[in-house]
Amino acid sequence: MHTDPLADMLTRIRNASAVYKAEVRIPYSKMKLHIAHILEKEGYVAAVRVAEKPVNDIILALKYEGKKRAISHIRRVSKPGKRSYSGKSDIPKVLSGYGIAIITTSKGVMTSNEARKKGVGGEIVCEVY
Repeated sequence: MHTDPLADMLTRIRNASAVYKAEVRIPYSKMKLHIAHILEKEGYVAAVRVAEKPVNDIILALKYEGKKRAISHIRRVSKPGKRSYSGKSDIPKVLSGYGIAIITTSKGVMTSNEARKKGVGGEIVCEVY
């Protein structure tokens, strides 16, 4: 059985957020760390750190405002069975600009807004709002 590590990461975040956990641990990979830093920069998580003992894990401190979650929706768009690519002119706007799409491009992992500004397209990894 093959699993999708990025879908696992998004599911862990979604589940931890649903039960108002303070933080969530995710197995380490460079791609997951880039996505976590984007979520932090955009204000969806409070902090990101890498725990090295006992194993390499990424620890995300989730963000809440009272009973309102910062991440109300996080979804994998491009899946291993059906990849989703977008050219520079077709980059989607998530929730009319209130959400973000995370895209892997030839210039690195970035948000849909950054990709539009740089004029590059790529694989749409996930959308968050």
